[in-house]
Amino acid sequence: MVKIPAKQAVLELEKLLSDVAKGQEIVIIASDGSAIKLVALPRNPQPIFGSAQGLVAIGDDFDDPIEGFEEYML
Repeated sequence: MVKIPAKQAVLELEKLLSDVAKGQEIVIIASDGSAIKLVALPRNPQPIFGSAQGLVAIGDDFDDPIEGFEEYML
């Protein structure tokens, strides 16, 4: 855990945010002694396009008329 004064944190904010995103714990100490801990929020997983390839199969009879629905067909 890294403890850093608030005035220094303002100057290094972008670096601190990068460190937090990588898992580092950062505590910012204000001049009155109060402390704030920076934590990263979990990221939403990004889709991997094509990852389900081969998992879904459509039967050869997919477009065939459904028995019992003749009256609804045009």
